[in-house]
Amino acid sequence: MDLTWMAWTMPTAVFFISIGVIFAVMMAWEAVRPGGAPRHGLLRIETTRGDRLFISLLGSAFICLIWLAFAGSNLWWALGLCAVYAVCVFRWV
Repeated sequence: MDLTWMAWTMPTAVFFISIGVIFAVMMAWEAVRPGGAPRHGLLRIETTRGDRLFISLLGSAFICLIWLAFAGSNLWWALGLCAVYAVCVFRWV
């Protein structure tokens, strides 16, 4: 299958594969411990695990777009920054 029109790079593939793995882990986590225990964090709104996942994925997309705009197409550091951002969101939001 020719995917060259999509301009796939290894960091892009890793990013989307990571999202798939994250969804699988979250589904397994929800099956083992349903509910997600809503809590109030830094944003002072009630969030569940799914809300925090959505916030971290949305923020990661913006981090990668900003990285592309200002630092170029080498996204490995951006992916690391996205991972740190996601850990912070799950910890404090």
